[in-house]
Amino acid sequence: MEFTHFNEDGRAHMVNVDEKNDTKRVAIAIGSIKMKKETVDLIKNGKIKKGDVLSVAQVAGIMGAKRTSDLIPMCHNIFITGADIKFEINEDEIKIQATVSTVGKTGVEMEALTAVSTSALTIYDMCKAVDKDMEIGNITLIKKTGGKSGEYIKK
Repeated sequence: MEFTHFNEDGRAHMVNVDEKNDTKRVAIAIGSIKMKKETVDLIKNGKIKKGDVLSVAQVAGIMGAKRTSDLIPMCHNIFITGADIKFEINEDEIKIQATVSTVGKTGVEMEALTAVSTSALTIYDMCKAVDKDMEIGNITLIKKTGGKSGEYIKK
């Protein structure tokens, strides 16, 4: 496998994607934040003093997707055509799913992963006054489509 993220001097550089074709690309990432059952109940009942936790986390995730290239040094600044964050509330955790799409020369895997991470961090920030034992984890890419490498689905 040829590594393309290094220049002729062996230093990191942003990969040139000029020659790649524009294709529709979609990435889906998931993650979770574990917390006390009481914290989940506070979120569900709108009792967290900082506000509507999931609404704020949803907006934060979308903003995170849009700002990924500002956070990840070699990530291309791309035009995102869509971003959505969904939550599944369980007894002692909230699962997060981010779907990000674009039409372009490079994929949106990093944007989807950043969206999940930003959503989870926002939930943590908004709930840390009542639960410092929360754990963010299991952040992973589960699907991507488009581009030269085609479709990937995590097994």
